[in-house]
Amino acid sequence: MSDFNREIMPWQLRTRTLELGRRTLVMGIVNVTPDSFSDGGLYLDPQSALARAAQLLDGGADLLDLGAESTRPGSRAGDSAPAVSAEEEQARLLPVLEAILKERPHAIVSVDTYKAATARAALTAGAEIVNDVSGFAWDAEMASVCAEFRCGVVLMHTRGRPEAWGAQPRLGADELLAAVRDGLEASMEKAVAAGIAKEAIVLDPGYGFGKRFEENYALLARQAELLALGRPLLAGVSRKSFLGRTLALLHSGQDAPVEARDTASVAALTVAILHGASIVRVHAVRQAVEAARIADAVLAAG
Repeated sequence: MSDFNREIMPWQLRTRTLELGRRTLVMGIVNVTPDSFSDGGLYLDPQSALARAAQLLDGGADLLDLGAESTRPGSRAGDSAPAVSAEEEQARLLPVLEAILKERPHAIVSVDTYKAATARAALTAGAEIVNDVSGFAWDAEMASVCAEFRCGVVLMHTRGRPEAWGAQPRLGADELLAAVRDGLEASMEKAVAAGIAKEAIVLDPGYGFGKRFEENYALLARQAELLALGRPLLAGVSRKSFLGRTLALLHSGQDAPVEARDTASVAALTVAILHGASIVRVHAVRQAVEAARIADAVLAAG
């Protein structure tokens, strides 16, 4: 295991504070989209999304992450004319958020958006966290909105925009770690300059977001080095395509389909925890909760 160890730190949210690092928190994913790579269309209806959220919470999720625009490879996320407008994103998202908080008023809900207008609407409706895949890079107003609401933020490293990911030059492990570290540091500096407390920030290396297949493993192997930035880490490896590529030999040479990646996801999230992640973002909550308990026991013993 790494020489770097995760510390126990507070995470300041909009109305409460969570303790990170003593045990791994599990964030369950609810995609209110027709086209997400894993479960697009399954939870687009508010009642289906509410049932999914309840299932995740009952399965042991500590937090929920609601997203209403896919940022899969090739999407137009972050463009001047994104595939999903702020108005459409809010029309999908807000009824689900409101229904969850009515049914489960103590639920901690994160909103996966890079649009300041959507963040403002969601925070007004009761969200505690904004999870911005762009690390405050795609909307100049996002940092000030999060500062105004004093919410928790997840700042992800994204290497370019989704439509350009396939054209990114390959990086060696040292170059990749430097790029991720520098990008996260720049996002954090932008947040602090806007008035966001450091205690409100969690950092996400951005697995799959502009990283080529083998680069994700290099990043996972050295993830703990990012703890030097001084804030807790969130890892989102669940069902990612780099896992499917690794399993190809077990699937007649074809990348393993999304529905066949859950065991690999558990393996990857366990590694992420042992390399410093305090939060894991997942589709299959129960398996993640069990794996996290084992990984936490290893960390405690060490």
